[in-house]
Amino acid sequence: MMTADYIAIQTSDSNSPESINFLNLIRSAHRTPRQDSPEAWELTSFVDGAGRFNLVHIGYWRDPNKHAAWILGAPLGKWFTSLDARHANFGAWRETIQVPVDRLETIVSKEGWSFGLANCPMIEMRLTTTNGYFGAARDRFPLSAIDRLEAPSPHRRRATPALSLGRRLRAECGHNTAVIRSGQHWASSLGEQLVDYESSLQPKLMAGMDHLSRNQETEGVLSLRVMTNHDLETFASVQQTSVLAYFNSLEPLEKWAESHATHAAIYEHAIDKQREFGADRQVVTWHEVFIVTRNSNFEYVNCHADTGILPFAQTLMAVDDAN
Repeated sequence: MMTADYIAIQTSDSNSPESINFLNLIRSAHRTPRQDSPEAWELTSFVDGAGRFNLVHIGYWRDPNKHAAWILGAPLGKWFTSLDARHANFGAWRETIQVPVDRLETIVSKEGWSFGLANCPMIEMRLTTTNGYFGAARDRFPLSAIDRLEAPSPHRRRATPALSLGRRLRAECGHNTAVIRSGQHWASSLGEQLVDYESSLQPKLMAGMDHLSRNQETEGVLSLRVMTNHDLETFASVQQTSVLAYFNSLEPLEKWAESHATHAAIYEHAIDKQREFGADRQVVTWHEVFIVTRNSNFEYVNCHADTGILPFAQTLMAVDDAN
């Protein structure tokens, strides 16, 4: 089982006391690692559609028992589970993605690089021929040989907003929801390649994300965030971003990738530059995709109603904070 756990704070801005306290908690947690600490971790941030600043700790584990022990015993896990929504003056959320290895795939554009879950020990990235054509991602899932990975229910926005203010809500997405984290690393780019990424490829990428964000219901999108990475020592932002998106299933993600003009612009530009620069291509892209089961755990504490999957959650349960 592979686990990706996102724990975040939602505040007014990056300099708020709550954001600083959250950073200090992360710094303390990784200064003295535990046996059950994440095997790889990252720090990202973004400003959401409601104008709220979100600071996100991402941890990866290969052992679900170690992940469970960390949530129960490590300071960051205990901080989230002990939050009382009735008295919090900030929001917080946690999205735990846990799947067997036949429900995930990851790929990177340049040999010798690794990101996300691939940074865990004993995970090796190897060359593959299952790429470069539409439908390749599906073919890289071992389970797809016997399972269409279809969504059992339609994609619908909730009729009434999921009000998390002053409450802790536990939400479920549907069975076979596709979770993709697609990354862009251009910190090693110089000269012409840096200019090309920042002035041409990045705007095309953002146009695609804007289209998906504005058309969530028709494109099968449950949630989409464009996150900036931070240096793990200084916590300063770096030239690396990733898009974390939840789709109703793999099918709408494939449909957008195959047929929409915004994805065609991204894909064609990236292919052109790969042909032009070959092994000297300095921009590195990657993604990881999880096909999650319905029992994936998502919790939102004192968050606004458009946070994460709340607008499209198939089930919601209010959790008593007085336990």
